[in-house]
Amino acid sequence: MLPSISPTTKLKREHLLTLEAYSRERDAVRRAVIEHKKNRSVHLDDHITLVFEDAITVRYQIQEILRVERIFEEAGINEELESYNPLIPDGSNLKATMLIQYEDPETRKKALEELVGVEHKVWLEVKDCERVFAIADEDLERSTASKTAAVHFLRFELDAEMTRRLRAGAGLSLGIDFAARQCAVAVAPEARDALTRDLG
Repeated sequence: MLPSISPTTKLKREHLLTLEAYSRERDAVRRAVIEHKKNRSVHLDDHITLVFEDAITVRYQIQEILRVERIFEEAGINEELESYNPLIPDGSNLKATMLIQYEDPETRKKALEELVGVEHKVWLEVKDCERVFAIADEDLERSTASKTAAVHFLRFELDAEMTRRLRAGAGLSLGIDFAARQCAVAVAPEARDALTRDLG
């Protein structure tokens, strides 16, 4: 079985299974991660979803990459760890993958052209605290002047008061303040509690 880890654990080689061991455990791991993600996915509207990452979701991504690409040498494993560890929250923030999803290719193309810059307009708000806008795509720029990408990586920095209020059960909202897309959703209490565990 995979070693137990906290949401903010920076992953090392010892937190991973070998390819052979992961092959044996994969179905059980996949079921557990799907269940884990239920309270970590927030649909901002019909087409934009935030999936909040932690050590468990990131470890699953790494194990899948190692499996698909048959990476078993130490250098290759360390390279994947270095690439994916920045997606894990640091104790003072929440980190999310933003997915813009349209089934129809033409509709998706048009939407991505209309949504240039939307990744910088995603916000988080703890009740009675100031709204926080996401810091987007710190690893590399994913948008061009003519279209945005379908996947972005976001970081929301929270101060001590926001963390204190969340731990006390304060409401949490997420949304987008963008000319072509305005939305706001209240995060369900069970999802808020799951995300609060990322905060140190």
